[in-house]
Amino acid sequence: MKQFYFRLNISYSAFEQLYKTPNTVVKVREESGKMLQIPAKRFVPYFSQLGVRGRFQLTLDDNNKFQSLQLLNQ
Repeated sequence: MKQFYFRLNISYSAFEQLYKTPNTVVKVREESGKMLQIPAKRFVPYFSQLGVRGRFQLTLDDNNKFQSLQLLNQ
């Protein structure tokens, strides 16, 4: 398993536009500097009237397949 940590701050209107567009990815830079592309749909559980905000943990399996995305704190 691989774990990546990153912060994200996307406004409500910006995320709404991302989510409405099919197959959209959110590009983030994880804390050690690596760029990641995560499907926008993975952030829907964390979408609120403030948008998508906080520090996240992304877990991938050994084949780089998605396992989980957790909000650690806002």
